[in-house]
Amino acid sequence: MKTAEVLLLDNDLLVVCKPAGMLVQGDRTGDTTLLDQAREYLKHKFNSPNEVYLGLVHRLDRPTSGVIVFARTSKAAAHLSAQFQSRTARKTYWALVEGQIPAEGRWVDWIVRMGITSRVAKEAEGQEAALYFRRLGYRKNISWVEIELHTGRHHQIRVQFAYRGYPVLGDLRYGAEIKFGQKALALHARTLTITHPTQGTEMTFTAEPERLWPKHFR
Repeated sequence: MKTAEVLLLDNDLLVVCKPAGMLVQGDRTGDTTLLDQAREYLKHKFNSPNEVYLGLVHRLDRPTSGVIVFARTSKAAAHLSAQFQSRTARKTYWALVEGQIPAEGRWVDWIVRMGITSRVAKEAEGQEAALYFRRLGYRKNISWVEIELHTGRHHQIRVQFAYRGYPVLGDLRYGAEIKFGQKALALHARTLTITHPTQGTEMTFTAEPERLWPKHFR
């Protein structure tokens, strides 16, 4: 089983890089989760005989890798949750997509969730989904893209790119033809910027993509 890389540990926060294919929290599969692993790490780190508190304030899809922050106190959890709800917490993603995407652009669509998937719909049917992207590289009909999310809809990046004919590598659910590892997508939460819940300072955390990514795209 892959182990999450610890990016920061202090009295209020635990920031890690989630491996692709790992659940953030439990589901019906019963597979070990990032939350389980993080709690065990803290118990061992501090030799605690009791369960440790760890607040989940945001998530990543199972096949997505990258930066995720946990709160170590209820006060920190409340502060961080407010930042994610108000969109003051900022995230950038890297993706490898099929095809040659434009050099940069901003897309606004309306997305409706349909169970475990989502789709682009008419304005009256869905929720606004906006993002900005720029192409970082292109090789062998694969584009390397950096994405800034302006909203946070279900499967937003995957849906908006696939809708225009640029599915994320490995995303067979949304029409990708190129596979990408086991239970993995070429979608990576590259940076996360938050305000520290007690210190009040802005902090940016950066995680490198996994070795699944070709060297010329990382």
